[in-house]
Amino acid sequence: MKQSNNLRLKVSAVVARLIREGSREERLNAARGQGELQGPDLVTSLLFLIHGKDRECRIEALKTLKCIDAESLLPLVGDSDVSPRILDLIAKVRVEDGQVMKPLLSNGALAVETLLHVARTASEPILSLLVDDPDLLASDAAVVAAILDNPHASEELKGLLGSSDDTPGGADTSDSSGTKEDDDSPGEEEALEDVDEENLSKYQMSLDLPVAEKIKLALTGDKEWRSILLKDGNKLVCGAVMKNPRITDGEVLAVAKNKSSSDELIRLITLNNDWIKNYEIKKALIIHTRTPLPKALRYMGILSEKDLKNLAKSREVSSVVVNNARRMLMAKEQKK
Repeated sequence: MKQSNNLRLKVSAVVARLIREGSREERLNAARGQGELQGPDLVTSLLFLIHGKDRECRIEALKTLKCIDAESLLPLVGDSDVSPRILDLIAKVRVEDGQVMKPLLSNGALAVETLLHVARTASEPILSLLVDDPDLLASDAAVVAAILDNPHASEELKGLLGSSDDTPGGADTSDSSGTKEDDDSPGEEEALEDVDEENLSKYQMSLDLPVAEKIKLALTGDKEWRSILLKDGNKLVCGAVMKNPRITDGEVLAVAKNKSSSDELIRLITLNNDWIKNYEIKKALIIHTRTPLPKALRYMGILSEKDLKNLAKSREVSSVVVNNARRMLMAKEQKK
């Protein structure tokens, strides 16, 4: 998925000639879909005409795009090489057309801004397409927040997003919710110990915040908010903390060292190349029981001899990791 739809649009020679040199009559014909342009060229010309200065052309072009048969748009919205700006225009004009929106939302060229617009404005049937696709939700935590803020989203739909895996829709998703995930999470008393008196009110506030607000705070909040929301029972909330641009290597290391950190948090750390370059973070991931074994074994290549010896004696890691550490030590001895 593209990070921005602010990209330069490539156009064919036919469309370029129409926009730069075409007469007003030619433009009006194109705006009404009565010219020779078809498919991508027609939609591209409509994009320019809708954003042009000629009011009549704008109105006619908008009408045409609204009325184009869905079947004729499907090859375009399913093309991964199509311009994100084209997809953005179609999404805004045909946002309630499920036949068009389903392949459009699955298009890898779709810009995040477009996805957020759909999440904020679409009706329930279109929002369901988003909720049914975990890849789209995972692409940006703000998408979940936008759906939860959408007045068209039903309580049932919000419940699917606002609860952890084992919690019925609409249930409380705070640390004290009693969900299955909380079995491995710090309890309320431990959470309070991590928050000083000055920030106790933030912790209390978090207990009553809706999921959408928690996600927003997780993405933008300060260190205190990040510390609190990392312990939230909803994986969408704690996962959003890891996408906060202000999160530090020290905070990430603390997550990697925490035995209660969820599979999702560990997965997000392993996907970030900058964090993986940090020796201590990588060492913590090797030891963590929720790091996939193939990754843990691959990371072991950077370990010092001292750390390998500690691993070889450890009873807290997988026997596979222990045996691999012993093999690596033996190989080092043979080289000497």
